[in-house]
Amino acid sequence: RSISIESVMALQPTLILGTEKDMSPELLEKIKKSGVEAHVFNQEFTPDGTKKLIADVAGVLKNNNYKTLQDEIDDDLKKVNVIANAPKVLFIYARGANMLMVSGTNTPVDRVINLAGGKNAISGFEDFKPLTPEALITGNPDVILMFNSGLESLGGKEGVLKIPGVDKTNAGRNKKIIAMDGGLLSGFGPRVGEAAARLNTLLQENAK
Repeated sequence: RSISIESVMALQPTLILGTEKDMSPELLEKIKKSGVEAHVFNQEFTPDGTKKLIADVAGVLKNNNYKTLQDEIDDDLKKVNVIANAPKVLFIYARGANMLMVSGTNTPVDRVINLAGGKNAISGFEDFKPLTPEALITGNPDVILMFNSGLESLGGKEGVLKIPGVDKTNAGRNKKIIAMDGGLLSGFGPRVGEAAARLNTLLQENAK
């Protein structure tokens, strides 16, 4: 979202594709005025929304070989197993110990958690907010979920356990901390079914 029109035009594109969530209104307006053919899509964070986005992009590119990607989403989602007593999952976005955010509802990660058979430990707000000990204790997650990069920025699981409040949660007491590739977990692209199936497997393993 911080990209400038100058850096876009420096690449001399003949076609620009993007989603509304990935660019500021100011950049979108400048792209429209640039004279370059541009298509900006509204991305809906559901499997059907992803399949529509695939079809929309393929339509612009005049490529009719996109149904395989759509079918792969459905095939991967069939691998998701129902988890008895769906675990409460808290997603923490971290860029070091001084940059900690938690996911509320209606984020891509929130939707993948639900697709994977879990439930978001946070339901009182949408989007992301700074992590607080109070939010941790109130949400009392069974599992803490992070990006691989975020977990690494904290020095691994031991760093997560040092976050104030984590030790007072079920996840902290049982050391149930899992991580996934950030692009896979939050991209909601053609691998969204794979993301849900992978998270489902991790949640089942940590339910034992």
